Amino acid sequence: MPERLLNRRSFLKTSTAAAAAIGMAGHSRVFGANDRIRAAVIGLHGRGLSHINGFLDQKGVDVVALCDVDEAVLTGRVTEVEKRTSHKPAAYTDLRKLFEDKSIDLVGIATPNHWHSLAAIWALQAGKDVYLEKPCSHNVLEGRKLVEAARHHKKIVQHGTQIRSALAIREAMQKLEEGVIGELYMAKGLCYKWRNSIGRAKEGPVPPGVHYDIWLGPAPVRPFTRNRFHYNWHWHWDYGNGDIGNQGAHQMDVARWGLGVGLPRKIQSMGGHYFFEDDQETPNTLISTFSYPEEKKMIVFEVRHWITNSEDLDKGAGVGNIFYGSEGIMILPSYTSYKVFLGKQLEPGPSGTAGGDHFANFIEAVRSRDPSNLNAEIEEGHKSSAMCHLANISYRLGRTIDFDPVTELCPGDKEANALLTREYREPYVVRGIA
Repeated sequence: MPERLLNRRSFLKTSTAAAAAIGMAGHSRVFGANDRIRAAVIGLHGRGLSHINGFLDQKGVDVVALCDVDEAVLTGRVTEVEKRTSHKPAAYTDLRKLFEDKSIDLVGIATPNHWHSLAAIWALQAGKDVYLEKPCSHNVLEGRKLVEAARHHKKIVQHGTQIRSALAIREAMQKLEEGVIGELYMAKGLCYKWRNSIGRAKEGPVPPGVHYDIWLGPAPVRPFTRNRFHYNWHWHWDYGNGDIGNQGAHQMDVARWGLGVGLPRKIQSMGGHYFFEDDQETPNTLISTFSYPEEKKMIVFEVRHWITNSEDLDKGAGVGNIFYGSEGIMILPSYTSYKVFLGKQLEPGPSGTAGGDHFANFIEAVRSRDPSNLNAEIEEGHKSSAMCHLANISYRLGRTIDFDPVTELCPGDKEANALLTREYREPYVVRGIA
Protein backbone atom coordinates (compact mmCIF):
# COMPACT_ATOMS: atom_id res chain seq x y z
CA MET A 1 0.00 0.00 0.00
CA PRO A 2 1.34 3.46 -0.80
CA GLU A 3 2.44 5.67 2.07
CA ARG A 4 -0.16 8.28 1.17
CA LEU A 5 -3.82 8.30 0.32
CA LEU A 6 -4.85 8.55 -3.29
CA ASN A 7 -5.72 12.15 -3.94
CA ARG A 8 -9.28 13.43 -4.18
CA ARG A 9 -9.28 13.69 -7.97
CA SER A 10 -8.20 10.07 -8.33
CA PHE A 11 -10.91 8.92 -5.93
CA LEU A 12 -13.66 10.82 -7.72
CA LYS A 13 -12.56 9.54 -11.10
CA THR A 14 -12.52 5.89 -10.04
CA SER A 15 -15.73 6.10 -8.00
CA THR A 16 -17.58 7.61 -10.96
CA ALA A 17 -16.34 4.76 -13.11
CA ALA A 18 -17.58 2.29 -10.53
CA ALA A 19 -21.03 3.86 -10.56
CA ALA A 20 -21.23 3.64 -14.34
CA ALA A 21 -20.08 0.01 -14.27
CA ILE A 22 -23.14 -1.08 -12.30
CA GLY A 23 -25.57 1.13 -14.17
CA MET A 24 -26.18 3.83 -11.58
CA ALA A 25 -26.73 7.52 -12.14
CA GLY A 26 -27.03 10.11 -9.41
CA HIS A 27 -30.05 12.34 -8.94
CA SER A 28 -31.12 15.06 -6.57
CA ARG A 29 -34.57 15.96 -5.30
CA VAL A 30 -35.68 18.96 -3.30
CA PHE A 31 -38.52 18.13 -0.91
CA GLY A 32 -41.45 20.37 -0.28
CA ALA A 33 -43.04 20.44 3.15
CA ASN A 34 -45.76 18.03 2.04
CA ASP A 35 -43.70 15.80 -0.25
CA ARG A 36 -43.46 12.17 0.79
CA ILE A 37 -40.01 10.65 1.12
CA ARG A 38 -39.44 7.18 -0.31
CA ALA A 39 -37.10 5.11 1.87
CA ALA A 40 -35.46 1.72 1.53
CA VAL A 41 -33.67 -0.46 4.09
CA ILE A 42 -30.75 -2.77 3.30
CA GLY A 43 -29.84 -5.50 5.79
CA LEU A 44 -32.88 -6.65 7.73
CA HIS A 45 -31.86 -9.30 10.24
CA GLY A 46 -30.72 -7.19 13.19
CA ARG A 47 -30.65 -3.40 13.29
CA GLY A 48 -32.54 -3.30 10.01
CA LEU A 49 -35.83 -3.73 11.85
CA SER A 50 -35.04 -0.60 13.86
CA HIS A 51 -34.45 1.23 10.57
CA ILE A 52 -37.78 0.08 9.19
CA ASN A 53 -39.66 1.18 12.29
CA GLY A 54 -37.61 4.36 12.60
CA PHE A 55 -38.59 5.47 9.10
CA LEU A 56 -42.22 4.37 9.39
CA ASP A 57 -42.53 6.41 12.58
CA GLN A 58 -41.73 9.60 10.64
CA LYS A 59 -44.48 11.72 9.15
CA GLY A 60 -44.35 11.76 5.36
CA VAL A 61 -41.95 8.80 4.99
CA ASP A 62 -42.82 5.57 3.17
CA VAL A 63 -40.72 2.39 3.26
CA VAL A 64 -41.02 1.32 -0.38
CA ALA A 65 -38.21 -1.23 -0.72
CA LEU A 66 -36.35 -3.79 1.37
CA CYS A 67 -33.17 -5.73 0.64
CA ASP A 68 -31.52 -8.72 2.28
CA VAL A 69 -29.40 -11.60 1.02
CA ASP A 70 -31.41 -14.07 3.12
CA GLU A 71 -34.73 -14.62 1.36
CA ALA A 72 -36.37 -15.98 4.51
CA VAL A 73 -35.54 -12.80 6.44
CA LEU A 74 -36.53 -10.64 3.47
CA THR A 75 -39.93 -12.30 3.07
CA GLY A 76 -40.68 -11.93 6.76
CA ARG A 77 -39.86 -8.21 6.83
CA VAL A 78 -41.87 -7.53 3.67
CA THR A 79 -44.87 -9.17 5.33
CA GLU A 80 -44.38 -7.08 8.49
CA VAL A 81 -44.26 -3.81 6.56
CA GLU A 82 -47.29 -4.76 4.46
CA LYS A 83 -49.31 -5.54 7.61
CA ARG A 84 -48.37 -2.22 9.20
CA THR A 85 -48.86 0.00 6.15
CA SER A 86 -51.20 -1.96 3.84
CA HIS A 87 -48.59 -1.46 1.12
CA LYS A 88 -46.15 -4.16 0.02
CA PRO A 89 -42.59 -2.90 -0.43
CA ALA A 90 -40.42 -4.05 -3.31
CA ALA A 91 -38.06 -6.88 -2.38
CA TYR A 92 -34.43 -7.21 -3.45
CA THR A 93 -31.62 -9.63 -2.68
CA ASP A 94 -29.01 -7.53 -4.53
CA LEU A 95 -28.56 -3.95 -3.31
CA ARG A 96 -27.26 -2.91 -6.74
CA LYS A 97 -30.68 -3.58 -8.22
CA LEU A 98 -32.30 -1.51 -5.50
CA PHE A 99 -29.97 1.40 -6.26
CA GLU A 100 -31.17 1.40 -9.87
CA ASP A 101 -34.63 2.54 -8.71
CA LYS A 102 -34.42 6.32 -9.12
CA SER A 103 -37.66 6.84 -7.21
CA ILE A 104 -35.98 5.85 -3.93
CA ASP A 105 -34.80 8.95 -2.09
CA LEU A 106 -32.82 7.50 0.80
CA VAL A 107 -31.59 4.23 2.24
CA GLY A 108 -30.96 2.88 5.70
CA ILE A 109 -27.97 0.52 5.71
CA ALA A 110 -27.79 -2.12 8.45
CA THR A 111 -25.61 -4.73 6.79
CA PRO A 112 -22.59 -6.39 8.43
CA ASN A 113 -19.71 -3.96 8.98
CA HIS A 114 -17.65 -5.08 5.99
CA TRP A 115 -20.40 -3.78 3.70
CA HIS A 116 -21.06 -0.43 5.41
CA SER A 117 -18.78 1.96 3.54
CA LEU A 118 -19.12 0.26 0.16
CA ALA A 119 -22.92 0.12 0.30
CA ALA A 120 -23.08 3.75 1.41
CA ILE A 121 -20.73 4.94 -1.33
CA TRP A 122 -22.75 3.09 -3.97
CA ALA A 123 -25.94 4.61 -2.55
CA LEU A 124 -24.44 8.11 -2.74
CA GLN A 125 -23.35 7.52 -6.32
CA ALA A 126 -26.93 6.48 -7.09
CA GLY A 127 -28.22 9.76 -5.69
CA LYS A 128 -29.54 8.53 -2.34
CA ASP A 129 -29.19 10.07 1.10
CA VAL A 130 -27.98 7.57 3.69
CA TYR A 131 -28.60 6.61 7.31
CA LEU A 132 -25.68 4.28 8.05
CA GLU A 133 -25.27 1.94 10.98
CA LYS A 134 -22.22 2.17 13.19
CA PRO A 135 -19.37 1.72 12.68
CA CYS A 136 -19.56 3.50 9.32
CA SER A 137 -16.53 1.58 8.09
CA HIS A 138 -14.68 -1.71 8.38
CA ASN A 139 -11.31 0.05 8.22
CA VAL A 140 -9.90 3.56 8.42
CA LEU A 141 -9.23 4.32 4.76
CA GLU A 142 -12.65 3.34 3.45
CA GLY A 143 -14.23 5.54 6.12
CA ARG A 144 -12.34 8.53 4.76
CA LYS A 145 -13.43 7.62 1.21
CA LEU A 146 -17.02 7.57 2.40
CA VAL A 147 -16.69 11.10 3.78
CA GLU A 148 -15.19 12.24 0.46
CA ALA A 149 -18.07 10.65 -1.44
CA ALA A 150 -20.65 12.39 0.76
CA ARG A 151 -18.98 15.73 0.10
CA HIS A 152 -18.66 15.18 -3.64
CA HIS A 153 -22.26 14.04 -4.15
CA LYS A 154 -23.61 16.66 -1.71
CA LYS A 155 -25.75 14.15 0.13
CA ILE A 156 -27.04 13.82 3.68
CA VAL A 157 -25.30 11.02 5.61
CA GLN A 158 -26.24 10.28 9.21
CA HIS A 159 -24.13 7.93 11.34
CA GLY A 160 -26.13 5.51 13.47
CA THR A 161 -24.72 6.68 16.79
CA GLN A 162 -28.17 7.55 18.06
CA ILE A 163 -26.94 8.66 21.49
CA ARG A 164 -26.11 11.98 19.83
CA SER A 165 -29.83 12.69 19.47
CA ALA A 166 -30.70 12.01 23.13
CA LEU A 167 -31.63 15.36 24.66
CA ALA A 168 -30.08 14.54 28.05
CA ILE A 169 -26.78 13.54 26.48
CA ARG A 170 -26.69 16.69 24.39
CA GLU A 171 -27.30 18.66 27.56
CA ALA A 172 -24.51 16.73 29.28
CA MET A 173 -22.06 17.55 26.49
CA GLN A 174 -22.98 21.23 26.75
CA LYS A 175 -22.35 21.19 30.49
CA LEU A 176 -18.96 19.57 29.97
CA GLU A 177 -18.08 22.33 27.53
CA GLU A 178 -19.22 24.92 30.06
CA GLY A 179 -16.93 23.40 32.69
CA VAL A 180 -19.39 21.66 35.02
CA ILE A 181 -16.60 19.36 36.25
CA GLY A 182 -13.75 21.74 35.59
CA GLU A 183 -10.90 21.05 33.22
CA LEU A 184 -11.35 17.70 31.48
CA TYR A 185 -8.38 15.39 31.29
CA MET A 186 -9.76 11.90 30.65
CA ALA A 187 -12.79 10.02 29.40
CA LYS A 188 -13.48 6.34 29.83
CA GLY A 189 -15.68 4.19 27.63
CA LEU A 190 -17.06 0.97 29.10
CA CYS A 191 -18.40 -1.97 27.13
CA TYR A 192 -19.12 -4.78 29.58
CA LYS A 193 -21.60 -7.04 27.82
CA TRP A 194 -22.28 -10.66 28.68
CA ARG A 195 -21.19 -12.42 25.52
CA ASN A 196 -21.43 -16.20 25.77
CA SER A 197 -19.27 -18.56 23.75
CA ILE A 198 -20.26 -18.94 20.10
CA GLY A 199 -18.91 -22.50 20.11
CA ARG A 200 -17.54 -24.27 17.09
CA ALA A 201 -19.44 -24.48 13.82
CA LYS A 202 -18.70 -26.91 11.02
CA GLU A 203 -18.35 -25.76 7.46
CA GLY A 204 -21.29 -26.77 5.34
CA PRO A 205 -23.55 -25.94 2.41
CA VAL A 206 -25.04 -22.49 2.04
CA PRO A 207 -28.65 -22.55 3.32
CA PRO A 208 -31.36 -22.38 0.66
CA GLY A 209 -32.33 -18.84 -0.21
CA VAL A 210 -29.09 -17.28 1.02
CA HIS A 211 -27.17 -15.30 -1.62
CA TYR A 212 -23.80 -15.97 -0.05
CA ASP A 213 -21.54 -14.38 -2.66
CA ILE A 214 -23.30 -11.04 -2.21
CA TRP A 215 -23.17 -11.46 1.58
CA LEU A 216 -19.39 -11.95 1.37
CA GLY A 217 -19.09 -8.88 -0.85
CA PRO A 218 -15.59 -7.39 -0.49
CA ALA A 219 -14.43 -10.13 1.91
CA PRO A 220 -12.46 -13.19 0.81
CA VAL A 221 -14.36 -16.31 -0.20
CA ARG A 222 -14.60 -18.75 2.68
CA PRO A 223 -16.85 -21.77 3.26
CA PHE A 224 -20.18 -21.10 4.91
CA THR A 225 -20.64 -21.68 8.64
CA ARG A 226 -23.35 -20.38 10.97
CA ASN A 227 -20.61 -18.65 12.98
CA ARG A 228 -19.75 -16.42 10.03
CA PHE A 229 -23.35 -15.49 9.36
CA HIS A 230 -26.20 -13.95 11.38
CA TYR A 231 -24.74 -11.82 14.19
CA ASN A 232 -21.68 -13.96 14.91
CA TRP A 233 -19.94 -12.32 11.97
CA HIS A 234 -19.12 -9.56 14.50
CA TRP A 235 -16.34 -11.74 15.93
CA HIS A 236 -14.46 -12.39 12.66
CA TRP A 237 -11.91 -9.95 11.25
CA ASP A 238 -13.15 -10.36 7.67
CA TYR A 239 -16.57 -8.94 8.52
CA GLY A 240 -16.64 -7.35 11.99
CA ASN A 241 -14.55 -5.34 14.42
CA GLY A 242 -15.19 -7.08 17.73
CA ASP A 243 -17.18 -5.51 20.52
CA ILE A 244 -15.15 -2.30 20.50
CA GLY A 245 -16.49 -1.68 16.99
CA ASN A 246 -19.93 -3.11 17.74
CA GLN A 247 -21.44 -1.87 20.99
CA GLY A 248 -18.31 0.09 21.85
CA ALA A 249 -18.63 2.36 18.81
CA HIS A 250 -21.36 4.25 20.69
CA GLN A 251 -19.29 4.81 23.82
CA MET A 252 -16.19 5.66 21.79
CA ASP A 253 -18.18 8.34 20.00
CA VAL A 254 -19.43 9.83 23.27
CA ALA A 255 -15.94 9.81 24.82
CA ARG A 256 -14.47 11.69 21.87
CA TRP A 257 -17.45 14.07 21.71
CA GLY A 258 -17.30 14.96 25.38
CA LEU A 259 -13.55 15.59 25.36
CA GLY A 260 -13.82 17.67 22.21
CA VAL A 261 -11.07 15.77 20.40
CA GLY A 262 -10.55 14.26 16.97
CA LEU A 263 -8.16 11.45 16.15
CA PRO A 264 -5.33 10.52 18.55
CA ARG A 265 -1.55 10.61 18.16
CA LYS A 266 -0.74 7.36 19.95
CA ILE A 267 -2.76 4.18 20.53
CA GLN A 268 -2.05 1.17 22.70
CA SER A 269 -4.26 -1.91 23.14
CA MET A 270 -3.80 -5.13 25.03
CA GLY A 271 -6.16 -8.01 25.66
CA GLY A 272 -7.14 -11.39 24.34
CA HIS A 273 -9.80 -14.00 23.82
CA TYR A 274 -10.06 -15.34 27.34
CA PHE A 275 -11.45 -18.66 28.66
CA PHE A 276 -13.84 -19.44 25.80
CA GLU A 277 -12.44 -21.85 23.22
CA ASP A 278 -14.51 -21.21 20.13
CA ASP A 279 -14.52 -19.72 16.61
CA GLN A 280 -14.26 -16.09 17.74
CA GLU A 281 -11.22 -14.27 16.31
CA THR A 282 -11.64 -10.84 17.89
CA PRO A 283 -10.70 -10.23 21.53
CA ASN A 284 -13.42 -10.54 24.15
CA THR A 285 -11.33 -8.60 26.65
CA LEU A 286 -9.52 -5.43 25.57
CA ILE A 287 -8.08 -2.35 27.22
CA SER A 288 -7.16 0.50 24.86
CA THR A 289 -5.67 3.92 25.50
CA PHE A 290 -5.63 6.90 23.16
CA SER A 291 -3.24 9.77 23.75
CA TYR A 292 -3.75 13.43 22.79
CA PRO A 293 -0.46 15.06 23.85
CA GLU A 294 -1.26 18.46 22.35
CA GLU A 295 -4.63 18.65 24.11
CA LYS A 296 -3.25 17.00 27.28
CA LYS A 297 -6.13 14.54 27.31
CA MET A 298 -6.62 10.80 26.96
CA ILE A 299 -9.33 8.23 26.38
CA VAL A 300 -9.36 4.81 28.05
CA PHE A 301 -11.65 2.15 26.65
CA GLU A 302 -12.43 -1.23 28.18
CA VAL A 303 -14.19 -4.25 26.69
CA ARG A 304 -15.13 -7.10 29.03
CA HIS A 305 -17.28 -10.06 28.12
CA TRP A 306 -18.39 -11.93 31.21
CA ILE A 307 -18.74 -11.59 34.99
CA THR A 308 -17.65 -8.09 35.98
CA ASN A 309 -18.64 -5.09 38.06
CA SER A 310 -20.22 -2.02 36.51
CA GLU A 311 -17.57 0.39 37.86
CA ASP A 312 -19.05 3.84 38.52
CA LEU A 313 -22.16 3.39 36.38
CA ASP A 314 -24.45 2.95 39.40
CA LYS A 315 -26.33 -0.31 38.97
CA GLY A 316 -26.17 -0.22 35.20
CA ALA A 317 -25.10 -3.01 32.91
CA GLY A 318 -21.57 -1.67 32.60
CA VAL A 319 -22.11 0.04 29.24
CA GLY A 320 -21.57 3.79 29.29
CA ASN A 321 -19.05 6.59 29.85
CA ILE A 322 -17.26 8.40 32.65
CA PHE A 323 -15.66 11.83 32.30
CA TYR A 324 -12.99 13.05 34.71
CA GLY A 325 -12.28 16.71 35.40
CA SER A 326 -10.46 18.90 37.88
CA GLU A 327 -13.68 19.53 39.86
CA GLY A 328 -15.54 16.23 39.62
CA ILE A 329 -16.83 13.44 37.40
CA MET A 330 -19.76 12.90 35.06
CA ILE A 331 -21.21 9.46 34.44
CA LEU A 332 -23.46 8.44 31.55
CA PRO A 333 -24.98 5.13 32.66
CA SER A 334 -27.36 4.84 29.72
CA TYR A 335 -28.14 6.22 26.27
CA THR A 336 -30.48 8.79 27.80
CA SER A 337 -29.14 9.97 31.15
CA TYR A 338 -26.22 11.63 32.95
CA LYS A 339 -25.20 12.42 36.53
CA VAL A 340 -22.56 14.80 37.87
CA PHE A 341 -20.65 14.38 41.13
CA LEU A 342 -18.55 17.28 42.41
CA GLY A 343 -15.56 17.73 44.70
CA LYS A 344 -13.54 15.21 46.68
CA GLN A 345 -16.70 13.98 48.40
CA LEU A 346 -18.44 13.51 45.04
CA GLU A 347 -21.52 15.45 46.07
CA PRO A 348 -24.44 15.13 43.62
CA GLY A 349 -24.58 17.82 40.95
CA PRO A 350 -26.72 18.32 37.85
CA SER A 351 -28.41 15.32 36.24
CA GLY A 352 -30.90 14.63 33.51
CA THR A 353 -32.83 11.95 31.66
CA ALA A 354 -34.34 12.42 28.20
CA GLY A 355 -34.24 10.52 24.93
CA GLY A 356 -34.45 11.62 21.32
CA ASP A 357 -35.25 10.46 17.78
CA HIS A 358 -32.20 10.00 15.56
CA PHE A 359 -34.33 9.11 12.54
CA ALA A 360 -36.39 12.27 12.95
CA ASN A 361 -33.17 14.29 12.99
CA PHE A 362 -32.06 12.56 9.78
CA ILE A 363 -35.36 13.24 8.00
CA GLU A 364 -35.24 16.88 9.09
CA ALA A 365 -31.81 17.22 7.48
CA VAL A 366 -32.98 15.42 4.33
CA ARG A 367 -35.83 17.90 3.93
CA SER A 368 -33.66 20.95 4.65
CA ARG A 369 -30.74 19.66 2.50
CA ASP A 370 -28.45 20.97 5.24
CA PRO A 371 -25.89 18.47 6.65
CA SER A 372 -25.20 20.84 9.55
CA ASN A 373 -28.63 19.89 10.93
CA LEU A 374 -27.42 16.33 11.52
CA ASN A 375 -26.60 15.30 15.05
CA ALA A 376 -24.15 12.63 13.80
CA GLU A 377 -22.76 13.86 10.48
CA ILE A 378 -20.58 11.30 8.74
CA GLU A 379 -17.27 13.08 9.43
CA GLU A 380 -17.91 12.54 13.15
CA GLY A 381 -18.90 8.95 12.47
CA HIS A 382 -15.71 8.33 10.55
CA LYS A 383 -13.49 9.63 13.33
CA SER A 384 -15.20 7.61 16.04
CA SER A 385 -15.20 4.46 13.92
CA ALA A 386 -11.52 4.98 13.08
CA MET A 387 -10.74 5.03 16.80
CA CYS A 388 -12.14 1.50 17.10
CA HIS A 389 -10.09 0.35 14.11
CA LEU A 390 -6.90 1.88 15.49
CA ALA A 391 -7.41 0.09 18.80
CA ASN A 392 -7.78 -3.20 16.94
CA ILE A 393 -4.67 -2.52 14.85
CA SER A 394 -2.60 -1.98 17.99
CA TYR A 395 -4.01 -5.18 19.48
CA ARG A 396 -3.32 -7.24 16.36
CA LEU A 397 0.25 -5.96 16.07
CA GLY A 398 0.88 -6.37 19.79
CA ARG A 399 2.43 -2.93 20.20
CA THR A 400 1.82 0.80 20.43
CA ILE A 401 1.20 2.61 17.16
CA ASP A 402 1.75 6.25 16.24
CA PHE A 403 -0.85 7.97 14.09
CA ASP A 404 -0.99 11.25 12.17
CA PRO A 405 -4.52 12.70 12.47
CA VAL A 406 -3.97 14.90 9.40
CA THR A 407 -2.82 12.29 6.89
CA GLU A 408 -4.67 9.48 8.72
CA LEU A 409 -1.60 7.27 8.33
CA CYS A 410 0.92 5.68 10.69
CA PRO A 411 4.20 7.41 9.75
CA GLY A 412 6.88 4.98 8.63
CA ASP A 413 4.93 1.94 9.86
CA LYS A 414 4.21 -0.41 6.95
CA GLU A 415 2.61 -3.08 9.15
CA ALA A 416 0.14 -0.66 10.69
CA ASN A 417 -0.61 1.11 7.41
CA ALA A 418 -1.41 -2.23 5.79
CA LEU A 419 -4.16 -2.72 8.38
CA LEU A 420 -5.68 0.69 7.64
CA THR A 421 -7.26 -0.91 4.58
CA ARG A 422 -7.97 -4.39 3.19
CA GLU A 423 -7.83 -6.39 -0.03
CA TYR A 424 -11.15 -5.95 -1.83
CA ARG A 425 -12.70 -8.74 -3.88
CA GLU A 426 -13.93 -7.68 -7.31
CA PRO A 427 -16.42 -6.29 -8.09
CA TYR A 428 -17.05 -5.29 -4.47
CA VAL A 429 -14.36 -2.62 -4.35
CA VAL A 430 -14.12 0.72 -2.58
CA ARG A 431 -12.54 2.63 -5.45
CA GLY A 432 -9.64 4.92 -4.74
CA ILE A 433 -7.84 2.56 -2.35
CA ALA A 434 -4.75 0.89 -3.83
